[in-house]
Parts: sequence; structure tokens; C-alpha cells
Amino acid sequence: MRATLVEIEGETTGTALYSMEWLRDRVRWHLDPDQATAAVLLAETPGGHVVGHTIVRRETEVNGAAFGLVSTTFVEPGARRQGSGEKLLLAGEHWFRQASLPSCCTWTSAANAKLIRLYEKHGYGIVDTQPEETTGTVMVKLHKWLNSRPGKS
Repeated sequence: MRATLVEIEGETTGTALYSMEWLRDRVRWHLDPDQATAAVLLAETPGGHVVGHTIVRRETEVNGAAFGLVSTTFVEPGARRQGSGEKLLLAGEHWFRQASLPSCCTWTSAANAKLIRLYEKHGYGIVDTQPEETTGTVMVKLHKWLNSRPGKS
């Protein structure tokens, strides 16, 4: 996640957002079934080198409605444009469907044009925009209904 933040937001903002300790604790939290219903999905080369990852989890709205959240996605720069990001996105959607979640979303920097294009290509739309609390970085929320939208056929 740190590499993505630095790449998109620049060294100063990217490193200021979260400490490395917080980022390590965040991954551990996602892997603890007592803390979260989540998964860390990996993209690997045929030789087993990890070139990317995505973290997905089940979340609940204030009204009690469940949804899937893509918490993080990263693919090493040298492995990009080879389908790893798309495979991670589709694996995350599969995980959400297996968990019977009706929709999913992710938040990313408005400057992350490549990720936004990938998600839009797969049917996501921008449904919200908010400044990040500590830096003011504009964040966008991308959302997708996984099955037919409630109330629609």
C-alpha cells in the first residue's frame, strides 16, 4: 500500500498518510478471523513470485446492509499491463459473491487514473468523492452491484 500511495500521491504525501507500523497492523487485522471477514489475494508468476495483492473484506452499512470492500490493490510496476490487476479484481468479486454480498466498492485517490479506468471497465461507477482527512487528497468511491440491483430486474 505504501508503494501505491507514494506512486500516486508523491513521496511526501504518500509517506505521511500511514506509518509502516499501521500498515503492517492493518494486514494482520485483515488476516485475523476474530477481527474481520476478509481475504488477502495474491497475483503470482508461474515461478511463485508475488507480483501483486488485493485485500477484500465484508463491511456493513449503518443500516445493517452488507457489502464488499476492496481495501487495497497493488501490482508491481514491472508486472503491470499483463492482466494481474484485472485477475485480482475478478478474484475479489468472486470472493464477494461467495460471501453472498450484493455489491462492492473501493476508495482510491482521484489521481489514480489507471485503477479508476480498470474498475470502470468492469462496471464500477464513481458514486462519491471526499477529501482525505489528514492531507486533503481527493478520494473517489467506485461502486458495483454484483447481481441485479435491489428493486430492479
